[in-house]
Amino acid sequence: MKHFLALKDFFLENRLAYFFGIVWLIITNILQVTMPKILGIIVDFIANPGLAGDLAIYIFIIVLIALLLAVSRYFWRMYVVGAARKLEYYLRNMLFAHFQRLDPKFYDNQKTGDLMALATNDVIAVRMAFAGGVVMVSDAVIITGLAVGVMVTTIDPRLTAAALIPLPLIALGVARFNTVIHARFKQVQAAFASLTDLVQENISAIRVIKSFVLENSQLQKFNVRSQGIVDTNMHLVKVSGLLYPLVQYLASVSFLIALGYGGYLVINEVISIGDFIAFNGYLMLLTWPMMAVGYVINLLQRGTASMARINELLVQEPEVLDGPETDHSLKQIQGRIEFKNLSFAYQGFDPVLKGFNLTINSGETAAIFGRTGSGKSTLTDLLLRLYEAKPKSLFIDGIEITRYPLQVLRNSIGYVPQDSFLFSITIKENIALGKPKASMDEIIAVSKLASVYEDIMSFPDGFETLVGERGITLSGGQKQRLALARALLMDPSILILDDSLSAVDTATEEAILSFLDEYRKDRTTIIISHRISAVKYAHKIVVLDDGVIIQQGTHEELLADSGGLYYRMYHLQLLEGEG
Repeated sequence: MKHFLALKDFFLENRLAYFFGIVWLIITNILQVTMPKILGIIVDFIANPGLAGDLAIYIFIIVLIALLLAVSRYFWRMYVVGAARKLEYYLRNMLFAHFQRLDPKFYDNQKTGDLMALATNDVIAVRMAFAGGVVMVSDAVIITGLAVGVMVTTIDPRLTAAALIPLPLIALGVARFNTVIHARFKQVQAAFASLTDLVQENISAIRVIKSFVLENSQLQKFNVRSQGIVDTNMHLVKVSGLLYPLVQYLASVSFLIALGYGGYLVINEVISIGDFIAFNGYLMLLTWPMMAVGYVINLLQRGTASMARINELLVQEPEVLDGPETDHSLKQIQGRIEFKNLSFAYQGFDPVLKGFNLTINSGETAAIFGRTGSGKSTLTDLLLRLYEAKPKSLFIDGIEITRYPLQVLRNSIGYVPQDSFLFSITIKENIALGKPKASMDEIIAVSKLASVYEDIMSFPDGFETLVGERGITLSGGQKQRLALARALLMDPSILILDDSLSAVDTATEEAILSFLDEYRKDRTTIIISHRISAVKYAHKIVVLDDGVIIQQGTHEELLADSGGLYYRMYHLQLLEGEG
């Protein structure tokens, strides 16, 4: 049960549902146990015609019990199965909420397919354990206890003991199978996760696959992983499939004993023919719990294995979060940024930034210029606290960044990445993503600032146009400008443009930056780019190379240094433009 400790709050909240479900199960099982005894009495009445006058009463009782069974079975299903469905909802929400908490660092080393498998197959397996599993365990315990009690006290204890000899063998066999089923089901889930990951990756990259004519090779990979699911399932079935017939065989041995020894007792008039019929009825009643043991163990082992996989995720904690040093009285950011001897390396890699020192005053526009891989975008990751900077190396308004509540920090920074992610919703909803209650006038205003208004109005449905997955139906430039409008709508104190206009031509880029001049006056702006046209109007330009600041100054000052990287890149891009 230790695997299910993460669900204790759910079980406490829904304890009444399970309580009433078990109560109705007990009522159902009592009614079921009553039925064979009444049938035995009826047989004795038939065998003794002198008692036939009371037969109608017992027939009426059987009809009444059948009706009550229908009612009680309805209610236990409503309570137990209903609670299990709520558990599925609860667990899936818990998982998704945990996905939202975890840092980008966690996702760097995780496959999407594996996480999707956790939220689908594994959650369903846990739900089945607490639906069918709970019912069958309750049935097995209650029916077995009641039936054996009636058989011993009202029929014959010797016949009962003889017929139940196979029960310990069933328990022993099931115990031997438990560990193997658990391990093999984990392999099944891992194979499913691998297949899910391949399918998700192929759907996302369908244009690349078609452009490189990779359909056949991807199909072969899919077939290999599909075969992996078949193989691991067959590996599991070889064990679980053997368990069910074994239990059924041992249950059949009980019937053989009952027929032989029970017939002997009837012939010798130790028990009546009615008792013999009732005993076989009880034995049939016990056969289901015996046969269900294998299925129950299968369900519980699958649920336990899935919950163990889910727990492996739930124990993962984000590295970046509001800690003891967080000052929740900090509600506002002005925008003065200081990097003090900042060095940073992603786990397992060489340092990306080395001894970075820079001060950007509130309302100032600073540009970070450099070649690809020089460490420019890492500064954004650290400012947004997607990754954690070393202590005493990053300050905003003179306060160390870790003291700001994460929500305050990120709400104060408008971030426009190069790879602009759009959701499969309308253009209006994409722009208003960070401010859902924004008015239409506000949305139109920022779309004009981002020079995307005309594009939007050219679509038949305008702002109500549905965007394809990841914005696939829009051009790269349109996606970037929509992402820019989304950031502007947040009215941030700090605006970061991380190569966010790389998909538009130079003239459009300069026009957009020109439109933003008035907007940027009271905001700290960081423009990250490898294009001179994007950075040349900044108050200060920092030239990065291999994580180190090698130049700093205005556009004119940097051009005056004919031996510097900025000068060389400027003339190189000038030649490319002329070409």
